[in-house]
Amino acid sequence: MIPFSVHILGCGSANPLQRHRPSSQVLSTRGKLFMVDCGEGTQVRFSRQGLSLSRLGHIFVTHAHGDHCFGLPGLINTMGLLGRTAQLHVHAPEELRPYVEQAVELFCQHSGYEVIFHSVDTTQYALIHEDRSLEVWSLPLSHSVPCCGYLFREKLGPRHIRREMIDTYDIPVCYINNIKAGASFTLPDGTMLPNSLLTTPPTPTRSWAYVSDTAFRPQLAPLLRGVDLLYHEATFAADDEVRARHTFHSTSSQAATIAKLAGVHRLCIGHFSARLGSERALLGEARSVFPDTILANEGMEITVGEERCSPQRS
Repeated sequence: MIPFSVHILGCGSANPLQRHRPSSQVLSTRGKLFMVDCGEGTQVRFSRQGLSLSRLGHIFVTHAHGDHCFGLPGLINTMGLLGRTAQLHVHAPEELRPYVEQAVELFCQHSGYEVIFHSVDTTQYALIHEDRSLEVWSLPLSHSVPCCGYLFREKLGPRHIRREMIDTYDIPVCYINNIKAGASFTLPDGTMLPNSLLTTPPTPTRSWAYVSDTAFRPQLAPLLRGVDLLYHEATFAADDEVRARHTFHSTSSQAATIAKLAGVHRLCIGHFSARLGSERALLGEARSVFPDTILANEGMEITVGEERCSPQRS
């Protein structure tokens, strides 16, 4: 199966911590990298995890708070210094356009590559990017500034040919693509071979959702239905629910409630407050609601499979 993995580069919140770094994650699939958020120092952690900037074509930013975007100028500049020629696409709320354009003007005027800004409507659940194998959807969130999460979902591929059936009935190669697409085949004597006899179902698709800074938002559950891996912010513990509400953040138990309502396969919580001495309490609270919960941590790689997600350390 083609790898579909998420790299955690940073899972802290706004105030710096020794043990955590500002927000950033990277999806790796089919030779391409997709970054979500780019907090300060992201390019260093990107390199330490053995990721290649030449494979990074799209950056998705959730909102205009520094711990989610201060790393953009450095990353954009470094790409220019490395001789990048391919376009870089930045998808973000409109409020970030001046920041990105100024960074390009100051540091990348003669870099030899183009940075293209795509404005994202943070109020809409909408398809904002797609290629042959992947779709990216915006997820409306509730924060102190316009903010959205992102849902990455593989497109359903073709059905798999049963080679023994093709050989048995001597079906010409020119018909294979149509059969993969769902067509049946008629033999010279008029016998129709149904597609279900000639093929097996396509490989199950995989999905990852990134829910950044947001107040508790049950409306997300239908949009996240059945997601393989959900990353949801859990800035505060349950006993800090009032503070979470006032700052438009979520508690660990609220994140787990979203996961339960949506029926996701696995929950990963992060964006930890500097007020916390340890994240273990958050994990316990979340697991009491949604047992298949893990803690985000820098250096973690989470392989998203068709039935489960396997966390590994890189």
